Amino acid sequence: MPHDVISTCPVCSGELAVTRLHCRSCGTTLEGDFSVGRFGRLSREQLALLESFLRSRGNLRDMERELSLSYPTVRSRVEALVRALGFGPRGDADDASDASDAGPDAAADADTILATRQDILERLARHEISAEDAANAIRSLGRKPR
Repeated sequence: MPHDVISTCPVCSGELAVTRLHCRSCGTTLEGDFSVGRFGRLSREQLALLESFLRSRGNLRDMERELSLSYPTVRSRVEALVRALGFGPRGDADDASDASDAGPDAAADADTILATRQDILERLARHEISAEDAANAIRSLGRKPR
């Protein structure tokens, strides 16, 4: 039975590279240095969120109901997923680190990030996610607000 490809080294947390590919149908084998791609680097939690996003056709309210999470938590996790995929902050959104200078919307975003960090840490304490998944999720939130 095939297993999911891991993309992070269990020893040093560095990025793993795929070096061999094999076709079960014709027996062809390719050797080289292949990337797992941006989706392969997502945690299981992030993949589940992406699947929910696609099922709901991007409707955050539907995701809120499906995942039994608050709207700000869903929104924050989707934003973190966007950053984890390498798309960076949205052009119309202020950086959360500048929330104290940027007004109520940025302050709300900073509050959402803090709430999401707290949610991640609580899930880690309940052993619902691994330390690696928690670290990846927190890293994907970006810098800590001032």
